[in-house]
Amino acid sequence: MNGLSTVFILVGLFLLGGVYSFWKQKIPKSVVTLMAIASAMCLVAGVLRLEVWN
Repeated sequence: MNGLSTVFILVGLFLLGGVYSFWKQKIPKSVVTLMAIASAMCLVAGVLRLEVWN
């Protein structure tokens, strides 16, 4: 696992925690959806950059 994939995965998990927090605080669904999409993109980018796929 290289540094950039680790950063992507950690940022994705951080945003996922934000999605949960915002959902509990009843923030508008458009903001929660946008953050969920960003989290999913970071997690997918981190997983795809892993050395396992080579």
